[in-house]
Amino acid sequence: MNQVRTFEIDIPKAVLDDLAARLERTRWPDAETIRAAEGEPHDWNQGVPLAWAKDIRDYWLNEYDWPARQAYFNGFPQFMTDIDGLDIHFIHRASSHPDAFPLIITHGWPGSVAEFQGIIEPLADPTNHGGAAEDAFHVVCPSLPGFGFSGHPEGTGWNIPKIADAWDEIMSRLGYDRYFAQGGDWGTTVSNALAARHADRCAGIHVNMPGGRPRKTPENPTEEEKRALARMQRRQGRGGGYGSQQSSRPQTLGYGLADSPMGQAAWILEKFFEWTDCDGVPENAISRDQLLDNVMFYWLTDSGTSSARIYWENAQSHLSGAYDEHAVEINVPTGCSIFPEEITPTPRIWAENRYPNIVYWNELDRGGHFAAFEQPELFVEELRKCFRVMR
Repeated sequence: MNQVRTFEIDIPKAVLDDLAARLERTRWPDAETIRAAEGEPHDWNQGVPLAWAKDIRDYWLNEYDWPARQAYFNGFPQFMTDIDGLDIHFIHRASSHPDAFPLIITHGWPGSVAEFQGIIEPLADPTNHGGAAEDAFHVVCPSLPGFGFSGHPEGTGWNIPKIADAWDEIMSRLGYDRYFAQGGDWGTTVSNALAARHADRCAGIHVNMPGGRPRKTPENPTEEEKRALARMQRRQGRGGGYGSQQSSRPQTLGYGLADSPMGQAAWILEKFFEWTDCDGVPENAISRDQLLDNVMFYWLTDSGTSSARIYWENAQSHLSGAYDEHAVEINVPTGCSIFPEEITPTPRIWAENRYPNIVYWNELDRGGHFAAFEQPELFVEELRKCFRVMR
């Protein structure tokens, strides 16, 4: 079935009423324990602080306006298409500029296409957003399988190569013979696979989380390498538990995420504290409404479990030897934008191990892992400058 059909978000009132009732009945955990020397809770070091979580719950319940946000998102042209029996949801904002180039942008976890709300229009309509006509793109933003309004796989096998093949098929169904790809987080991995598997059609990629690593531990690391190694060590020591859980037991985790909206919110929002350039307050980087937009794309679609399985699928691919993302050969023109509060800000010398054809590189002074969400204007300008080199 090759039909691309239109789609609009339409959440029944009963679902929103159920959400409100669950939020009202939230069973709260104890507060984080107190450091005796400080006499006050230890902030985010044990996870999402209880006081902040309660404040988020109150705002979500009493002030956040989903019907208005639903209308906002329905202002973007949305579509569904069936690929191998699974519905894939995507935004497709075609540009009116005749020389616009197709661009497919992929989110990661715990993100969604809600991350791209501030960049879609500037990319598709640059002359009304500080750019030139030659910067225009036909913008395609799919929801990963099991995420948001895409279908939930009922069988195994939706690994990174399969997702990349599905993305190439979407572009073909839209009539695009050549395209650029962009991504961060899992979006980087998918873009890499597109470049490796479909280099005849993928004309170049841009990534904001290159994820390269040294061939061996540097004996005399540069300052950039020292910083990256420290970040890697911190993540392995304190910040990587979510990945271990989702790689090994996503189903067990899913019972809590499916049953408790605050459980789902806390699981997601912790990463917006840890991975954004927010100076300790997530709302410094991304507005509270936008943070909740992203949470709603998980809660309303019950995709806490199904989204976590991308980690499990990738782990199975590695264990079986079917796919090693670090062994993928990527020879298409590549651009990299390094935001300072990325999980690991990759040094160029590491990135070159993975990307031998880097044609654009820039290190920015603000922004983090969710760069398109945090710094949409900077992000748009990075894509414009990068792909000008490749057009």
